[in-house]
Amino acid sequence: MQPENMIWVVAGKRYRTDKATLIAHDEYWNGYNCEQGGRNTFLFRTPEGNFFAQYQTLLPSEINRIVPLETNEAISLYQSLYKKEVPFRVVFPSVKVEDA
Repeated sequence: MQPENMIWVVAGKRYRTDKATLIAHDEYWNGYNCEQGGRNTFLFRTPEGNFFAQYQTLLPSEINRIVPLETNEAISLYQSLYKKEVPFRVVFPSVKVEDA
């Protein structure tokens, strides 16, 4: 399942998948299909630098939706997604990574 074109308005801000950059997702062939349990998650960054997740589903009781994310939420989601389209340092250039 590829990300579908969606426009979603949250708190007066319009989020558009067709204008944003896809930076990570969980769509991959698992030997059976590309829809992980009937759902896929796509992480985007808007041209203004805001992050949002697009959740797509094939399940009849759920709807596709967009959820705005804070930077720390976007970092966590980025790290949890299987396929990275853009390297971490490019997506989050202001995040300083140090050894623990």
